[in-house]
Amino acid sequence: MDRYNFKIIEEKWQRKWEEDKTFSAKIDKSKKKFYCLEMFPYPSGKIHMGHVRNYTIGDVLARFKSLQGFNVLHPMGWDSFGMPAENAARQNGLDPKSWTEKNISNMKTQLKKLGLSIDWEREISTCSPEYYKHQQKFFLELYDKGLVYRKEQYVNWDPIDQTVLANEQVIDGKGWRSGATVERKKLNQWFFNINKFSENLLENLELLNEWPNKVKVMQKNWIGKSFGCEINFKIENSSKIENIKCFTTRPDTLFGMSFIALSVDHPISKYYESNEEFIEFKNKCSAVGTTEEAIANADKLGFKTDLIAVNPLDNKIKVPVYFANFVLMDYGLGAVFGCPAHDQRDLDFALKYNLNVKTVVKPEIKIDDFKVKDKAYTGPGYIFNSSFLNNLKCPEESIIKTIEYLEKKKIGEKKINFRLKDWGVSRQRYWGCPIPIIYDENGKANKIPEEMLPVTLPEITKLSSTGNPLDTIIEWKNIEIDGKKFIRETDTLDTFVDSSWYFLRFCSPRKTDYGFDEEEIKYWMPVDQYIGGVEHAILHLLYSRFFMMAISKENKKINIEEPFKGLFTQGMVCHETYKNQENQWLSPDEIVTINGKKFEKKEKTREVKVGPSESMSKSKKNTIDPEKIINEYGADAARLFILSDSPPEKDVQWSDEGINSSYKFINKLWMLNKKFMNEISKDHQEDSSLNLSKFTNQYLKKITKNLNNFSYNVLIANLHEMYSYLNKELINIYSSKTLKENYNKILITMLPIIPHFASECLKENNFDIKDIWPEFDEKILKEDNVNIVVQFNGKKRGLLKLQKDTTEKEVLSIIKEDQNFKKYINNQETIKKIIFVKNRILNIIV
Repeated sequence: MDRYNFKIIEEKWQRKWEEDKTFSAKIDKSKKKFYCLEMFPYPSGKIHMGHVRNYTIGDVLARFKSLQGFNVLHPMGWDSFGMPAENAARQNGLDPKSWTEKNISNMKTQLKKLGLSIDWEREISTCSPEYYKHQQKFFLELYDKGLVYRKEQYVNWDPIDQTVLANEQVIDGKGWRSGATVERKKLNQWFFNINKFSENLLENLELLNEWPNKVKVMQKNWIGKSFGCEINFKIENSSKIENIKCFTTRPDTLFGMSFIALSVDHPISKYYESNEEFIEFKNKCSAVGTTEEAIANADKLGFKTDLIAVNPLDNKIKVPVYFANFVLMDYGLGAVFGCPAHDQRDLDFALKYNLNVKTVVKPEIKIDDFKVKDKAYTGPGYIFNSSFLNNLKCPEESIIKTIEYLEKKKIGEKKINFRLKDWGVSRQRYWGCPIPIIYDENGKANKIPEEMLPVTLPEITKLSSTGNPLDTIIEWKNIEIDGKKFIRETDTLDTFVDSSWYFLRFCSPRKTDYGFDEEEIKYWMPVDQYIGGVEHAILHLLYSRFFMMAISKENKKINIEEPFKGLFTQGMVCHETYKNQENQWLSPDEIVTINGKKFEKKEKTREVKVGPSESMSKSKKNTIDPEKIINEYGADAARLFILSDSPPEKDVQWSDEGINSSYKFINKLWMLNKKFMNEISKDHQEDSSLNLSKFTNQYLKKITKNLNNFSYNVLIANLHEMYSYLNKELINIYSSKTLKENYNKILITMLPIIPHFASECLKENNFDIKDIWPEFDEKILKEDNVNIVVQFNGKKRGLLKLQKDTTEKEVLSIIKEDQNFKKYINNQETIKKIIFVKNRILNIIV
């Protein structure tokens, strides 16, 4: 039997699919649709195993749905703007456009080798003027709707990338791309008013039944709806400041208040602008950044003012007012009251500055001497040390009672607050979508006329300057319209704007007058299945949801609030990590295994330290090159392994043994194919068994269920089970007709998983693919025999395997003649009662 030559076979089918444009959408809109979309990649130049997993999972589903008769939209694009291209261009003396286009070409070639059922005719790239022209139109639409505005605000500043970062782009206080410690800087910025949709974004999560619950919880927490109260605190020792207003979710702890803390950007800070100590304090705060995470992890710093605030529930309680580095101006009102006993942040601050710590919540009502020392008590309980609030259950009774009192006295008001802040979209860089705004001689912002769109980037052959090059290109920056002089906006848009609507563009990627065709949107949207990493649960997914709502607002033709009906978050691809004796990272290619131990390949006497398996990353050098794997083992083997090791929502552990095993299994399937061809050629006219048809139907039922449930690792187990069974079953004699009917169905089920192999086998056998997923026959699946449980006085005494629907009388007769059961029956008269459940149980009461 000839060897399975995957290189020739895979190249042949990839060429054929390209020539036939097999996957190009031929739309009959009377058919049901299925829009399958994976998060599109950044064109870094090489695909990685994360890409292989993401796109293989999506491809299996797209092919399956196509075989089921759906119109399938399965497109591909490139998230091609961004700082990495700009940085690479600077380092290599290139322009970002050439660097990006070269990378796209390389990655497209690599992805095609996987045999993905991509409709390449719909390919888009966000750095193309044909794409961002429409993005600029959307920007101006949102501007007209009042959803875009400009203001001066403190922002997260990445000192390496020299650009602003959104809070979501700051990880552990560092820039998500550069890894630099983020600073605080005041700039004029453009914002999307995402906060306006906070309630909608929160409520609609309940409609997303096909989203993972963990993602919905993450978004719910990020949106952060909180019920509380705005309270006026009287300032008693100032002629300029009468009161300070604070928002709090825990007004019931007011009797434990020992200070008020203000943001350094609070309006009251203007009274301290000439104070040198305050200026120094403010500069220290600026070095921390503006994210809640960075501030929470920083040392608590305070600047004590000369102001004294009065507790509204007890005017005998008077507390100092501080500026503090842990208070954000864009949360609540930029002012909080501190209750150290019941908030760890407040306690850390109070202990540092020797402030009073008064405990006002105890876990049990019977406790009399409960007192907080170095750890705040944040749990439920009962209020005490609090006058008229004493003994109220906390928080459910105490908060309501406190707010009622404050509202009655007109010193407080019930409020709802959201943690979600407006999205700052200005970025100080060249390689991004230009913001279509110009400024007149008075600095007033104006929209670029629509007929002048797109605002394209000026060509730069070599990037050398630091910061934003657009600031330095005077001939581009200065513009004259109708005889009036203007200055262009030199900031470009955050790349997350680019990815917040690309799913709409795929529906009609060649439309020139607008970003999408309304009729196409009505047919294809929402995306039926979106696939991507959980790391984008907040940034990308939340922004996309906002953008869809913003586009639909005041739009009589389009009203699609949620872009993604189903969401699947795949796990990471992981690999062991290795270090040499100098504690430097080593790649798997630099390792050799000798007698079960790992050594450096170049110096086999130097043993390597094996670390834990972690998600593949360039920094730890534990990556595997997919192109090398495809060249060595084939795309189908790579697909098979990446699906087989664990459930797709879990991390997959890469191993050389695993990919080698997948390659061997495909060769076993090839030998099975030859076996089938040989048996078919014998042209038997009758079947010696019904087992093959019954097994095929059982297999079809399992594999269909597992495809529908994303149980892809179980799917691969089904393939192994199928191989083992058929390899043995073919010793029986089957007619050519029976063999062809069953094997054709089995091969079609392999098309979504190992498409090159399955296509070749179908062709070799001259089978008709028909593009129809085979259905299983429930009648054949019904068992002829059933197990009847035999009980005496309710105790199981044995099993009888009998023909289905055997009557009570027949079962009883068999029991009486069975030697194993006779001992339980003395004579006919001792049987008091018989309980019979057809096809299941016969219980004899004796």
